[in-house]
Amino acid sequence: MRQGHPWVYRSDVLHLDDPGPGSLVSVGDERGNLVGTAFYSSSSQIALRMISTRAVSPEQLSELVRDRVRRAIAIRQSFVHDSNAFRLVFSEADQLPGIIADRYNDLLTVQFLTQATDQPAVRQTLVDTLLTEIHPASIVERVDHRIRELEDLPPREMQVLHGERTSTIFTMNGIRFQYAAYAGQKTGAFLDQRENYKAAAKYASGEALDVFTYHGGFALHLAKKCVRVTAVDSSRSALETAEANEKLNPGAPEIEWMEANAFDLLKDYAAATRQFDTIVLDPPAFAKSKKEVPGALRGYKEINLRAMRMLRPGGILITCTCSHHVSEEEFVNALRSAAADSRRTLRILEKRGQAQDHPVLLTVPETSYLKCLILQA
Repeated sequence: MRQGHPWVYRSDVLHLDDPGPGSLVSVGDERGNLVGTAFYSSSSQIALRMISTRAVSPEQLSELVRDRVRRAIAIRQSFVHDSNAFRLVFSEADQLPGIIADRYNDLLTVQFLTQATDQPAVRQTLVDTLLTEIHPASIVERVDHRIRELEDLPPREMQVLHGERTSTIFTMNGIRFQYAAYAGQKTGAFLDQRENYKAAAKYASGEALDVFTYHGGFALHLAKKCVRVTAVDSSRSALETAEANEKLNPGAPEIEWMEANAFDLLKDYAAATRQFDTIVLDPPAFAKSKKEVPGALRGYKEINLRAMRMLRPGGILITCTCSHHVSEEEFVNALRSAAADSRRTLRILEKRGQAQDHPVLLTVPETSYLKCLILQA
């Protein structure tokens, strides 16, 4: 805590004055010295999420939230110049634990993920500040039902908090995408890959394979540089959205969209000695808890081993993991093992992470979750 980490687990709390769910509480050390102020959760294993090293009264909370939202927006506006879609507020990384806000052109989405941030005063302060600073056409609340259940919050459905529109078209690195607030994973699009999409296009050439394509983020960027792109996903609805995105961007080579299980397809392609100049692996999180890490690492090794065998000499592999439970060292070790088994030599061209609008705090390693390596065979 003194070094800046905001979490206090329930097992580390020595004494509690029975605060209500979502209360703003003062936190002291074992000698009674004030350490700061925190949001309290009555259900989460993270009992306290620090918001300040000073005393903050309930009357001061709205102003604190307002100031931090403004600061978070200003930071993004200082360095995001190639997109009108990016993360505005990233929870602990912006000292606003439990708040997520994303921009998709003129439509904003918000999430309230803790007992404290789901309270009316905090919710209204966030909405009012976003309206003042961004002037969006609409603000939509996306709901993570699993998180609300873990936080012992009442069920809530997605809803429009301002305006009427729930869809729009946004631009990322000069490529247009459609966005529907009530559909898709996470907050609807993978904004954290924005800078990696651009980096992948810089190296891409020839025939490309994009595995776990989702809405076609990598595939559409690769199509600007490659002569042929095959994009694979197991979700028909995701591929339908990806095809619609392709229609928004005429002029590139036509992309072949394939509905298939990625593991089966890679196995079949490797057995058939299919070869590609560029391969992208951007799977969903294989490890959603620490106990799932060993299995996840086996999965990462398998798909990367098969991809490495399919690369032509000089070919490029862009490979990712968004599992924050899997460290960069563990991921690189899995790739190293795959390279050895594939009998390929690969050089690291770039080690990358999440886009800058998803900041990483030096003292909070949990804010770093996305790892992306660009390798050349």
